[in-house]
Amino acid sequence: MTDPTNSSSLTRIIWIVLDGVGAGALPDAVDYQDTHSNTLGNLSYAFQLKTGRNLQLPSLENLGLGNITPMRGVSPLEKGKGQGAFGKANEQSKGKDTTTGHWEMAGLVTHQPSSVYPKGIPQSSLDLWISENHLPGVLANRAASGTEIIQSLGEEHMKTGKPIVYTSADSVWQVAAHEKTFGLDRLYLICQSARKIGDDLGIGRIIARPFIGNHCLDFQRTYHRKDYAQPPSQKTFLDLLNSKGIQTLGIGKISNIYAGQGIQSNIDTQGNTDGLKTLLKQMSKTPSGLIFCNLIDFDMLYGHRRDVEGFGIALEEFDQFLPKIMTSMNQSDLLIMTSDHGNDPTYPGTDHTREYIPLLVYSPAEKAQGSIDLGTRTTFADIGATVFHALLNKTYQEMMISPPSIHSPTLSGTSFLEELQLT
Repeated sequence: MTDPTNSSSLTRIIWIVLDGVGAGALPDAVDYQDTHSNTLGNLSYAFQLKTGRNLQLPSLENLGLGNITPMRGVSPLEKGKGQGAFGKANEQSKGKDTTTGHWEMAGLVTHQPSSVYPKGIPQSSLDLWISENHLPGVLANRAASGTEIIQSLGEEHMKTGKPIVYTSADSVWQVAAHEKTFGLDRLYLICQSARKIGDDLGIGRIIARPFIGNHCLDFQRTYHRKDYAQPPSQKTFLDLLNSKGIQTLGIGKISNIYAGQGIQSNIDTQGNTDGLKTLLKQMSKTPSGLIFCNLIDFDMLYGHRRDVEGFGIALEEFDQFLPKIMTSMNQSDLLIMTSDHGNDPTYPGTDHTREYIPLLVYSPAEKAQGSIDLGTRTTFADIGATVFHALLNKTYQEMMISPPSIHSPTLSGTSFLEELQLT
């Protein structure tokens, strides 16, 4: 239920995160060995070389996607053409992972990066975890690609009952286990135990990575993945919306990323297609508040696996679905599409890439002639600040001034709501 004092003409925000869809290397990408990364740009050229055709993204092009970063087959809009608004955002937080990206979008900049363990989890911590959960041991405990490691160690895992532990350049402790022979509930339990140990190690996320299959040739990870994230270190814009009576609904892994904080209810999904169908259904059932949706396939299925063709086709499928979302909106709706980090499928390795995130915005209430250039935002937090402003009809800065509150968190971000020229 919305705050009865809210007089804003906008009463509902649809916020979609295209997980891993970056828009070009950030100025500090050299510090992360990601100097030439550009998920959208590099993908568009590699896709044409791979398939012999250009990406077909007319809906996103009409919102200004081609103005954000150069893309083969996606033209920039001329002045006065298109609709909505476009831009990109710089990341102030240290790191390039899901947690820091989502937290910053919600106003919380992380100046101290979470700890990473590219050489594996410390043995003393691992021994404690093995003992607490009566495990026969573990396999691997090293940085690895998730798909490759279950192919190489999946059969041994099934024979021995030892879970597969692996890490990456991100702050993660990942545990892979077979849904049938090891058990999905048991996997979740041992990951909850790892979460407690991970707190002492400063690890951002413990990730349960279930898979199925009978031998290395047919092992497949499933959508029963579950993330156990550290809770945000303070309240975010999501918590403030809750405190004002604004409904917040997560779709996909949203609630997991925020450890449940600020998300009143969540619907788990099985990939992009299911996520989009769920989003459309919830738009018909949720007339106000925030609907916050993460589409994971770009990152999980295609970015990490460096699958150029799959990534491109997934973008085209999203583009084809987008008109259904837009035609289901009303005058009091605002649609925000963005990302949380890059995952350039043309780049060496299998990790995320340090990039700008794209920003595309649309509302049926817009009155501008042609798409609006929102420029380069200084922080991802401008998104959360805009969501807050739209749903409460007051900027965060105005709320801090009148009436002043010593209990309000210190959050980053500047709203771009007034730049959208809505009626």
